[in-house]
Amino acid sequence: MSNRKTSTLGRSVGAGMAVLAALAFLATPAAAQFELVIGEEHFYPGVVMIFEGAVRDHVLPMAQHLEEEKTHVHIEARANWHEDESRTPDGTPPGGFVAYMTINAEIMNEVTGAVKFATLTPHINLIDNLHYARNIALPGSASDPYTVTFHVVPPDLFTLALHRDWLNGYGRLLHPWKTFVYESVDFTEIVNAPPRASSFETPTAAAE
Repeated sequence: MSNRKTSTLGRSVGAGMAVLAALAFLATPAAAQFELVIGEEHFYPGVVMIFEGAVRDHVLPMAQHLEEEKTHVHIEARANWHEDESRTPDGTPPGGFVAYMTINAEIMNEVTGAVKFATLTPHINLIDNLHYARNIALPGSASDPYTVTFHVVPPDLFTLALHRDWLNGYGRLLHPWKTFVYESVDFTEIVNAPPRASSFETPTAAAE
């Protein structure tokens, strides 16, 4: 994104106009879909993260995820290894999903100061495949500007065991702790877009 500053602490500030310019158009077999690209980050050891605001969607299990009708935005973090093998650890599948991260999102209304917190969990669909996401209701009007902060935390040693070769080459973490901040994010078009189209009429009995 243009007009973005990155400090030594890994914080990035996205200007409002840059966010608007990053509204990406994705074509699917069923219908055209919009996803707002909030930001893209590359960090050690070869992780590529794309933060997005996607159109609302039906997500199971219902006991854990906000109903589609009550959702404004499907907040996503796509975490993948770099496609260039020379920029990733040996044995890493190019473009493969980076698992076991903890990703927390904080959405602050810049007009009222109201804040919504969400922990993004692993999801899978037929567009992005494996990713981290959460259905959310915005803390205010869709037309209000928002500051969106993503905290990206590596797995602890009880979640992901590390072999000696990784320890010798990359230390005791899968990746560094990271915080990325984007200001003046405009969700208007995403909130007003129709729900994500599906190639299936209704969920299958097994999925229910």
